[in-house]
Amino acid sequence: MDPERLILEFQNLLYIESPSKKEGKLAHYIADIFEALGFKCFFDKSAENTGSEVGNLIVKIPGTLPSEPLFFCAHLDTVGPCENPTIIYENGIFRTDGKTILGADDKAGIAILIEIAKVLKENYFPYPPLEFVFTTCEEIGLLGAKYLDLELLDAKEGLVLDSKSPQVIINGAPSSFKFSIETKGKSAHAGIEPEKGINAIYLLAKILAELPTGRVDEETTMNLGKISGGMYLNIVPDLALAEGEMRSHSQEKLGTLQSLIQSKAQEIIDSYPVKLEGLPSFTVKFKKIFQAFYLPPSDALCQLVQRAGQRLGWEMTFKRHEGGSDANIFNEKGLKSLILGTGMQKVHTTEEFIEVKDLIKATQLVLEIIKLKGELS
Repeated sequence: MDPERLILEFQNLLYIESPSKKEGKLAHYIADIFEALGFKCFFDKSAENTGSEVGNLIVKIPGTLPSEPLFFCAHLDTVGPCENPTIIYENGIFRTDGKTILGADDKAGIAILIEIAKVLKENYFPYPPLEFVFTTCEEIGLLGAKYLDLELLDAKEGLVLDSKSPQVIINGAPSSFKFSIETKGKSAHAGIEPEKGINAIYLLAKILAELPTGRVDEETTMNLGKISGGMYLNIVPDLALAEGEMRSHSQEKLGTLQSLIQSKAQEIIDSYPVKLEGLPSFTVKFKKIFQAFYLPPSDALCQLVQRAGQRLGWEMTFKRHEGGSDANIFNEKGLKSLILGTGMQKVHTTEEFIEVKDLIKATQLVLEIIKLKGELS
């Protein structure tokens, strides 16, 4: 590999803005690179469902030997703010001036795969067929992965480049559900006849006060993120809405939390002393965002990555992650996946940075995984 070439390409990518749904410019830029190297590129039709400018980009790299293919994935989109970034590179670290995110999440992953493709073009050694998948709209619900046309992929297992340390293998992640609690009361003039009203905000507050927030236990979290209700200060509000999310590595614990929300809401509504025209009432809704996965360290894919790292002289560790990624969707769809680190730090903030030495290490690991896979085939 060529570290200087890797650094330069990464820097180029950082200047291409690609917020969710506006990944077109970046997608076509990298497609041009892979096509110039002689690799087949095509877009799927996921944009019809995601609302992105483009579909997911898939790159096919023929292997030098017949073998089961392996895929690698990085997402194209970034969070904001990302407009007109000022990129600063000093002392081996990329960061911004603090006004925008850097975009190492996940342009570090993209840069790694571009460098890998160039290495494969320039060198001959045994390696399996490879498929690079660049997804859209990852940051707004893993949408690209959810609508990825699996018929376009031959690989049944792969690695998602979307975490921090190159020496940490993410082999598990939680399920996530978003939820909403809506209370319905009755409006009335707050000063003249408040007794004819039922305050929906008051009811919602009593329900929320009965629910856990933050770290529920070692593998479960719950967050109340948004609340709204009411229109005017002198009107008893008849509607109030709270929205939140829950995550856990245990499906049973998520079921327990869902039952708790339902039962506490029912309890508060039933205990309200005034009943007017069938009111108050409530509605609770749940929607799964992504499904948990876990691959034991003894799994063949885990062993492949661990052995590759050990051949580089590294101590590799396994860890369950609390965030969601495309790997959640792939595993749910039957594509065995792990998450690898690229070196990115403080992602989703304007303090985001990456040390070049970690970017280089991550590239070395991906290359070693490909070489080892070829040797074992």
